[in-house]
Amino acid sequence: MTQQHLILSCAAALLVGGLTVAPAAEERPNFVIIYADDLGYGDLGCYGHPTIRTPHLDRMATEGMRFTSFYSAAEVCTPSRAALLTGRLPLRNGMCHDQRRVLFSNSAGGLQPSEITIAKALKGRGYATGCVGKWHLGHLPQYLPTRHGFDSYFGIPYSNDMDSVVEPKQRRASFFNPKIEYWNPPLMRGEKIFERPANQHTLTKRYTEESVAFIKKNKKRPFFLYLAHNMPHVPLFASEKFSGTSARGLYGDVVEELDWSAGQVLQTLRDEGLAGKTLVIFSSDNGPWLIFDTHGGSAGLLRDGKGSTWEGGMREPGIFWWPGRIKPGVVTQDIACTMDVFTTVLTLAGAPVPKDRVMDGLDLTPLLMGTRPSPRTTMFYYRGTQLYAARKGLFKAHFITRSSYGSDKPEAHDPPLLFNLNHDPSEKFDVAKNHPDAIEDIRKEVAAHQATMKPGENQIEKTLSKKN
Repeated sequence: MTQQHLILSCAAALLVGGLTVAPAAEERPNFVIIYADDLGYGDLGCYGHPTIRTPHLDRMATEGMRFTSFYSAAEVCTPSRAALLTGRLPLRNGMCHDQRRVLFSNSAGGLQPSEITIAKALKGRGYATGCVGKWHLGHLPQYLPTRHGFDSYFGIPYSNDMDSVVEPKQRRASFFNPKIEYWNPPLMRGEKIFERPANQHTLTKRYTEESVAFIKKNKKRPFFLYLAHNMPHVPLFASEKFSGTSARGLYGDVVEELDWSAGQVLQTLRDEGLAGKTLVIFSSDNGPWLIFDTHGGSAGLLRDGKGSTWEGGMREPGIFWWPGRIKPGVVTQDIACTMDVFTTVLTLAGAPVPKDRVMDGLDLTPLLMGTRPSPRTTMFYYRGTQLYAARKGLFKAHFITRSSYGSDKPEAHDPPLLFNLNHDPSEKFDVAKNHPDAIEDIRKEVAAHQATMKPGENQIEKTLSKKN
């Protein structure tokens, strides 16, 4: 063991032991979050897809820790990203809504300056911070990444399907034969637009090049890189190198290019001698957008997809990689959530977790270091501002159900539907009659949770006037 690794191990041991010892700058680990958009639970080789080839992410999973019960905090884009970066449920910071659901290019709201992001917290500890890719937490200047702790930003400020210039009647058809000129999203550097419409064929490649350059530029200091891809959110675009190469068609082309991108980032860390001091996390914001047929992904054996609180809408791939620090393995019994990333990263960096607000993220450090199970035993499933379901241990109760993007109305259940997710991850067999004790236990957890809930001012419902 090198002296550097010994110092890092001692620092981690102190953190796991509960002491608040802030490591010196040269001892602090780097952090990279790679976040896909609309990637399904079953879309990677290491999660069971039979034809999409993802050798780099498969290797990352083999060398790291792969979760089988890792959750996004929300079922659609904007709230899930707010939760990841702040460690708080979107309802607390007003970043969810029951009708609009996400921010649009005519939105006037965004993540408020009072919120503390991972970037803001780490920047205060001397970290270089870079955001590459999709933001979707407010496109107006006061809400951009550079106002939330990031030193630099390169990407599209919202989803790649916004700013459509196609006639409304033709919009759905445009997704199945996508062309750059059908949409007009801006590509930004810092707070300025430099390309519009963005050439979406090159997005994944350029995001990767930008990320690699950021790592090389900041290799001599602690850094945090947030690489948030626009893909595989429709419209699907792949570069010439990957176009037509996957057995899964265009969707497979796009996912395989994302895999290549992750491989480039990981190889750069190896080449620069940074792998042993960098925690890399891979996940996605929500499940697959099933209404787009083969242009949407797969939730594998999980039920439903994006937009729903069934498992397919919120259970995601979750891979943690830190060679020499995280013992390789598959986590099948413990559960974790993207909000836990906030608390875990701050703990490892020696940054204080905010105490002036309710935090929903938990510290996964003991689990990652192999000393204790995950501290998370519950999961609350929100659709917009409404709590639809809750999980405790192996049981999940649905109080309200609704399909992801169908025309059906919410259906309330009393008693709630109950599923044993260890026995029935596809949520097919209601066992409520056999486990009234489990339902009562979950109800108590929900009551305690809701007692802490004070919704923030809603940001999604705010829109710009037409003259803007």
